[in-house]
Amino acid sequence: MNSRRALAYLGLCLVLIGLNLRTVFSSFAAVLPEVTAGAGLPGWAVLALTAVPVTLLGVFAPLAPGLANRFGAERVLLAAMALLTAGLLLRPSDLSGLVPGAGNLPALLVGTAACGAAVALCNVLLPGLVKRDFPHRLGLMGGLYTTAICASAALGAGFTYPVFTATGEWTAALWFWALPAVVVLLLFLPVALAQHPVRRRTAKDGVSVWRSAVAWQVTIFMMLQAMMSFSVFAWLAPILRERGVDGATAGVMVSVSIALQMLGSLFAPALAARFRDQRAINTVVALMTGGGFALSIFGPLELIWVWTGLLGLGQGSLTAVALTMIMLRTRDGNTASHLSGMMQGVGYGVGSTGTLLVGLLHQATGSFAAAGVLFLCIGALAAVFGYRAGRRRYIGG
Repeated sequence: MNSRRALAYLGLCLVLIGLNLRTVFSSFAAVLPEVTAGAGLPGWAVLALTAVPVTLLGVFAPLAPGLANRFGAERVLLAAMALLTAGLLLRPSDLSGLVPGAGNLPALLVGTAACGAAVALCNVLLPGLVKRDFPHRLGLMGGLYTTAICASAALGAGFTYPVFTATGEWTAALWFWALPAVVVLLLFLPVALAQHPVRRRTAKDGVSVWRSAVAWQVTIFMMLQAMMSFSVFAWLAPILRERGVDGATAGVMVSVSIALQMLGSLFAPALAARFRDQRAINTVVALMTGGGFALSIFGPLELIWVWTGLLGLGQGSLTAVALTMIMLRTRDGNTASHLSGMMQGVGYGVGSTGTLLVGLLHQATGSFAAAGVLFLCIGALAAVFGYRAGRRRYIGG
């Protein structure tokens, strides 16, 4: 990427890829009752379809750096977008024509798994490309692509049900999200094809992050962030409903909270990149998120808009600064890619248990009070590890 125009085009493509990385989660949740009824899904299938893509974020993330070293980051990213597109096209399909009696379930399972694997690869490769090609615009590009990722969750949640309402078919509502994926795939194709042959790197380059204290501090910070993030997506609306907020108002509150997440994710990376180190901002946004979550459960109901707003602004900022640590704690794109694979593999793999813990605590106690205490503790731990990860040091010295 030598010319300014080519660099701008690459940046646009990376942001557009980010806009496709959460619709697979939020679109399915938006029409879950309709899919369950229409496809006749058993309970185990519903659990698998909601848990599998998140689990695969952790399973496939560590593979991305090795694939990028062998084939080139752009080409692996292109292949991941092709896999995402294929998964989105397959997901709503009825395979009864091929296998009598199969129905929608096999395609839902395979398509969802393909989407989860593709998103995992994209999650890891994006920070490395930003670090490599935009070293002097880390705050700007980090903010843009993390905001795009937050926006993709909002788009999937906001537009899937209207498509269902317009068409009367849950399959059409899910197929809709293959369209933007196809567009981005075609836009990114010339970038990937123009990539120069890659030099094979030694295995040494890929394993050094696992022996780095800095890398582990960043990874645990990411893990704690993910525990809160996935729990917000899954449980904020039920928490509000249990507190007596009506369904329509709860939906608006969640939407406003997501909008504030986007605001936080846009500005937090640029702010973090301007600081000499990131100890202060990491600590503050971690405490905002844990506190906002707990106050949404415990705080006075007349201030519920304040608590959910605090949670949204904190969560968006926390997610963004955690991802920005990938670029700020590394010296080159290759190391950034390996750190990204480590922290997203461990972070999403372990962090996805936060949603399960909230559900188990709610079943055991009959309320979300225990979850509020849990996230006060997680927020405090995130502040501690965010403080340590925020010190101005680099992996490898």
